Amino acid sequence: MKHLYYSVLLLFSSTLFAQNFTLKSKELEGQLTKKQEFTGFGCSGQNISPQLYWENAPAGTKSFAVTVYDPDAPTGSGWWHWVILNIPANVNELKSNAGDPTSGIAPKGTIQTRNDYGTPDFGGACPPKGHGVHKYEFTVYALKKEKLNFTSNIPAAQVNYMIKVNSLAQASLVSYYKRDRSK
Repeated sequence: MKHLYYSVLLLFSSTLFAQNFTLKSKELEGQLTKKQEFTGFGCSGQNISPQLYWENAPAGTKSFAVTVYDPDAPTGSGWWHWVILNIPANVNELKSNAGDPTSGIAPKGTIQTRNDYGTPDFGGACPPKGHGVHKYEFTVYALKKEKLNFTSNIPAAQVNYMIKVNSLAQASLVSYYKRDRSK
């Protein structure tokens, strides 16, 4: 009985003090900037994906996926700004501008699928003029599969379904952005 008590106590304390899977950024803060604003659709930002890094992935992680989603877009289904998947399990960072496939910055073997702008890359914030503040959810998923077999032409919502089905854990970071009425 004494051994059972200590085993339960050990399990409880290791769970209680386990490190949490966490997403962080050296660039993102509470508000997005012109650096992360889209270029097009009436917006004139730099359209550069932010640096992101994560810590304490769960055991069994075979790859990662990162998404950026705006639930406040006036579409009825939100707006997908970025999906990058098949990030190797030994990688824990996406450098600034990794969302531009022509830059060669994204980790080797990754796939970026079509966002709601219709392109397979990072598409920055561009809420409609006067629509108020939008929330941008940056999420990293620890996946139980090494690769999800998609091409860059698959819509983000479809890919997100398979990401969630194969997810061991997820961590998010939220930033906000409001477009000036005059811009």
